[in-house]
Amino acid sequence: MPADPWSVADALTRLEPPRIPDRTTRAALPAEGDALPALAAAIAGAHAAGGGRVVVGRGRHLLRGSLVLRDRVEVHLEDGATLAFSGEPADFLPPVFQRWEGTECLSHAPLITARDATDIALTGSGTIDGVGSRAFTAFQPIQDPDKVRLRDAGHRGTPVAERVFGAGTHLRPSLFQPLGCTRVLLQGVTLRDSPFWVVHPTYCRHVIVRGVTVDSRNPNNDGCDPDSCEDVLVEDCTFRTGDDGVAIKSGRDEDAWRVGRPTRRVLVRRCVLDSEINGLCIGSEMGGGVSDVFMEDCRIDEADSVLYLKGSRERGGYITDIHMRRITVGRARQAAIRFEPTYKGVLDGEHPPEVARIRLSDITCRQADRYALVIDGDPRRPVRDVHLDRVTIDRAAETVWLRHAEQVRCTAVTVNSQPVPECPPAAPADARLAGLRA
Repeated sequence: MPADPWSVADALTRLEPPRIPDRTTRAALPAEGDALPALAAAIAGAHAAGGGRVVVGRGRHLLRGSLVLRDRVEVHLEDGATLAFSGEPADFLPPVFQRWEGTECLSHAPLITARDATDIALTGSGTIDGVGSRAFTAFQPIQDPDKVRLRDAGHRGTPVAERVFGAGTHLRPSLFQPLGCTRVLLQGVTLRDSPFWVVHPTYCRHVIVRGVTVDSRNPNNDGCDPDSCEDVLVEDCTFRTGDDGVAIKSGRDEDAWRVGRPTRRVLVRRCVLDSEINGLCIGSEMGGGVSDVFMEDCRIDEADSVLYLKGSRERGGYITDIHMRRITVGRARQAAIRFEPTYKGVLDGEHPPEVARIRLSDITCRQADRYALVIDGDPRRPVRDVHLDRVTIDRAAETVWLRHAEQVRCTAVTVNSQPVPECPPAAPADARLAGLRA
């Protein structure tokens, strides 16, 4: 890490966008019925011609299946254009390769995807309607048997080709999930009613998510989840989500270790979040490791735990070199700042993650219903080297909870108008951390 770690963030502001040739065609889409064949043909034609921009005009265009992006092609949605998916699970079969909650498998296809593509873009001022609430949201209460089967396959090292979740299974697809792509741009569009995670780049490099609005309150509707990606810029976005606003990930348990791809060099800036669950997060699927993450100039209106780092003893991995500054929070329904390598109370695993070198500065929060700061580390691998500088929590029911944490330093930190000691004391050994949801 350089002497000024924010120089890494500065370099991310200059990420190269996709290289799209200056050639434009308008997609001739039917006024009624399934528009997917015509749109796919327009994308294929642009790709065959060496690339270019495919423009989708005004209107609500039904897509009965997964939209696949191609090398050097930009799909541009004009104002008033909506890509509306069918919402019918059968339209997203047969199963295709993806990573689902951190474990690789074959399952329902992402609504918009690409595989090992270079220079892809989805832009414009139009809308992408996942229609996830038609049928996919009904999967959530009955998905546990499939989740358990998939996670067991990851633990056992079952070949990915044998991890098949087709008709009659209930793993919901992400709305936008490019896999293994380089130079990806998602800009300007509004995404709503997603079946599952909304923006989910996986194994990608050079990703820009800019000026996007996510307005999707279904279960597990994380807004943006960079997953085992490198060099990611998320800026000027609005996330109104049914789960975490931004959650940076790198895979789950043994499957993450097998893949061995960390997430590195991510900048999130000038975003507005209003989340049903948590705000700016790292984890909990972070077994491949996460490092060099920068978050700045964001506003979080309301969330459970707002600045949240989470892992578990099952997942190993690391969360290191994390920097946050100039974050404004309205209400934290649980904790304003929370570091928890014992996520969901998992204490029986043998691989405690490393959480270290965390810097937070110029953080303000109007209200924390429970705690201002929680660090609940692992005794075998304590959280270490944390510096909070110029942090103000106007009102909090509890001030600071520290357990299994080393080198925690506070400068100019106040809670309830009272200064927090530069080296806050640890919680008593027999004390309980109560009242927080995972």
